Amino acid sequence: MTDTAVDPRHLARWRNAIIAGFAMGGVTVSAWGPRLPTISSELHIGAATIGILLAFITIGSIVGLFLSTPLLHWLGGRRGVLSALVTIAAAMALMALGVALRSLPVMVIGFIIIGMATGVLDVFINVEGSAVERRAGRTLMPLMHAAWSIGAAIGSGIGAACAALGISPAEQFAGEAVLIAVVGLAFAPSIPLGSREEPAPATPDHSRADAFRQWLRGWSDWRLLLIGVVMLGVELGEGSANNWLTLSVKQDHGQTAAVAALFFTAFAIGEATTRIFGGPLVDRVGRVTTIRITTALGVVGLVLFILGGSPWIVLIGVLLWAVGVSMGFPLGMSAAAQGPNPAARVSVVASIGYFSSLAGPPIIGFLANSAGLLNAFWLLAALMLAAFLCAGALGTARR
Repeated sequence: MTDTAVDPRHLARWRNAIIAGFAMGGVTVSAWGPRLPTISSELHIGAATIGILLAFITIGSIVGLFLSTPLLHWLGGRRGVLSALVTIAAAMALMALGVALRSLPVMVIGFIIIGMATGVLDVFINVEGSAVERRAGRTLMPLMHAAWSIGAAIGSGIGAACAALGISPAEQFAGEAVLIAVVGLAFAPSIPLGSREEPAPATPDHSRADAFRQWLRGWSDWRLLLIGVVMLGVELGEGSANNWLTLSVKQDHGQTAAVAALFFTAFAIGEATTRIFGGPLVDRVGRVTTIRITTALGVVGLVLFILGGSPWIVLIGVLLWAVGVSMGFPLGMSAAAQGPNPAARVSVVASIGYFSSLAGPPIIGFLANSAGLLNAFWLLAALMLAAFLCAGALGTARR
């Protein structure tokens, strides 16, 4: 079903529903981070087991990306987004039960399900967000992805506040399960019925099997793969900041743990701010030029961070690093969604992004063991440069 005419009020409600979906995705992925020390203590598990436990989230997310194409054809946008959010809420409740029972197997199941549902939600809201952009006639995806960043900050804040107030992880997860379910039920009815398909070239039978074949063919589409290179560079840069920036500021640049945490806060603010205000820049100069500007600044930022001696130079490097990773994912999703079977196309590039978030930080850790953490960051600079060189793939698809 193709997009139908939407009046401005319905379009605004549709946009707000997708923004709410992005925000709930951010709340979801940041829910457990601040509570890992307590979870480790209550389940009597060490850092290695926690690492394996968290890996199940990304594995589940990749599975969810593969499932998203047939699910979107089957459910459509409205029911798909609602089903994903309700499934996330149910998985969060299962995680609450796992912590309460001190059961590692229940936690594993909860993490796998929440990863799958988040992967599906990621594709659905990006496809819907791209459709809203087309109907609005202006760039909105960076703003929507900023909602994910803001949701992540809110989720992290909820976890930190619950830890400070002595609220158990089980109680926190149960409360967040209710929040996510309520938001889904409140906003999903504003999403138009049907899937956001652009008309495909005429075929005798545009069936689900044909859609699956289109998804497989996506992996041989050079344009999608080049968009994937952009995703690889920016997602590895973002994931490495999430995992290693604070430690590097403390160990390599000689700052206290509190100051190092402030540097990461500056990174998060820089990324969210660029996404919020980046839309007009895209409308003015286009996706390709925007990605070239931001990734070039990201390369400069990483060089300043690696070589900088003064804390102020390092801070400038952090902010430029944040700018560099801010726009690649939303604009890559928007570019990939152009054309027939957008869910399949989004799934291809999102899979590359998720793979980089799974494999990238351990690779940085491996390089850091032999060459030092700052030297390992040269890989990020090289991949950011590759994203700059491949930015042309984000231009309007030729028909």
